[in-house]
Formats: sequence, C-alpha cells, structure tokens
Amino acid sequence: MGNPEILYMVVPCYNEEAVLHETSKQLKEKYESLISRGLISEQSRVVFVNDGSKDKTWDIIQELHKADPQFFSGINLAHNAGHQNAVLAGLMTVKDICDMAITMDADLQDDINTIDAMVEKYYEGNQVVYGVRSARKTDTFFKKFTAESFYKFMKVMGADVVYNHADFRLMSRRVLQELANFKEVNLFLRGMVPLIGFQSCSVYYERHERFAGESKYPLKKMMAFAINGITSFSTKPLKLITSLGFIMSVLSVIAFIWAFIAKFAGFAELGWSSTICSIWLIGGLQLFCLGIIGEYVGKIYAEVKQRPRFIIADFINELGVEFINDGGDKKENA
Repeated sequence: MGNPEILYMVVPCYNEEAVLHETSKQLKEKYESLISRGLISEQSRVVFVNDGSKDKTWDIIQELHKADPQFFSGINLAHNAGHQNAVLAGLMTVKDICDMAITMDADLQDDINTIDAMVEKYYEGNQVVYGVRSARKTDTFFKKFTAESFYKFMKVMGADVVYNHADFRLMSRRVLQELANFKEVNLFLRGMVPLIGFQSCSVYYERHERFAGESKYPLKKMMAFAINGITSFSTKPLKLITSLGFIMSVLSVIAFIWAFIAKFAGFAELGWSSTICSIWLIGGLQLFCLGIIGEYVGKIYAEVKQRPRFIIADFINELGVEFINDGGDKKENA
C-alpha cells in the first residue's frame, strides 16, 4: 500500500438531533484510529447531509464543524428529498474530492468498526465493498420476515440486489463517477450500484439497536420503498400480467365450452352467485393489473419531467466545491 487515500463518510440525517453528538464522537474516534494506522489520509472528512430536518439537526452539524472543521462538514438540502436522494446528494458533492466514500445512516445501527475492514478490502483492489448483515437478532419477527421476503422477492423479479445489504457501503471515486451517469429520478441505490459492475466484495457485521430517536422507515415507507425498487429494476410484473391475461383467456374459453355443452345437455342451472363471483374475480384482476401498469406509467411521468432529485440550499465551504443543484455544474471554490 502506498500513500493513504482520502475517505469521505456521507451520513444522511433526518431529525437526528438525539443521536448526532454520539455519532460524531464515534466517527471521530474511528477516523483518528484509521489515520494513526496509515489507512486513510488526514484530509479525510465526515459529511453530514441534512435532509430537510424539522429539528435542530442542521444547527448541530454547524456546531460540529465549528468545533472540529478538520473532521466534520455538512450539506443542507432545501427540502426533505428522501433518504436515497440525500445519500446521492452527498456522494455527488464529494465524488471529485475523495478517493473513496462510505455511506452510513446516522442512527448507529451500522457497526462503525466495520469501516476498517471496508477500507482494507478497498486497498485489496475492490471498487465496491458492501456492508451485509450477518444476522437479524435485533429485529422483530415481522421486521425480519418482511425484510428477508423483500430481498428474495427482488431476486425473483430479476433485480440484482445484495441479500441483507442496505446502504452501508464503500465506493471508489471511479464508481462514483459512473454513478453520476445514472440520471433516473426514481432512485434505488441498492439496485443501481451492482449495475455499475467493477470488482466488489462484502463484509459482514451485526446490526445494533438504534442508539436514540425513532425509525424513519415505518411500514408504509418500507412498502413504498419495496414497490419503488421492484418497478425501477424489473419489468417482470408487466410480463406476469401478460401471462395472467393469457391464462384467464384460456380458462374463459374452457368455461365457454363447458357452458355450451351444459346448455345442450340440459343440466345447466343459472345461478346469481356464480355470476357475481365471476364478475368480482375478473374485475379485481383487472384493477390489480391496471394498478401495476399505473406504477410504471407514473415512473415514466416522473422520469420525463427530469426534475432535480435534490437541491442544495447551503453547505460548509471547507468541502472545497460549489454545488448549485442536481445536474448543475460543480466547480472548485476560489
């Protein structure tokens, strides 16, 4: 290994005032350890991305920077753009000023000690290092069942995702530059990063309980995230609709033939219940299929508009870049 390279941590934050001081403390200790061991450069930093928080998150980020500008910087989004957009905003801001970047949530559920193994794997030649949960001991049965079912279903649907991996990962500058070429509005980074390719590996860790505060992913958001991931990276649901339509057509022909034979055989009985059930069955299937098609049409609508995925209202100038908005020009500060 030659000279240590620059590592930037990108930490998205939404209403994280309860945990931010502890997160910054642990990250600083980890950085000091990595620097003393010669694994990362002294120019390495932690970048907090405030995703439109309603509490004092941004104020705390500014205080952290004033107290220790060598380690902490911050980006303030103009509004709540969502977790994936906040992560992307941080990555796209630092992609030209770092050699590698790690994304990690602020709640301390991801094991900070795993960063050592990630950096070591990077020096071994890996361009992407995925942080993968080795177990789900801290999850409830429902959370564990739904999460594992999500990853398995994504695989069945044809989306290339890493099992039990969220957004705790290391990416090299080269990967970040390629990620910048992905222009879709509907972001699902867990599916986008594997599409980039390059040499990759996984490191395993046990996920902790949330240090403080509340989860930002209730069931409703988890379901929306899952639907977004499936419809962003797989057309299999549309193909299933075609198959379902074909099967229903065949069954309809069989039912017609049976009804025709029964009519002329003289044992047919006209029943109100069977008629209503058939109508409800066909009507329900039609609405379900239209709903799936609607998801894809909605994504086309959002992609065609090409609205910015995030807008940066303010950032700490020591980052050394000026980023106006998503898709805007980035230039070095004078």
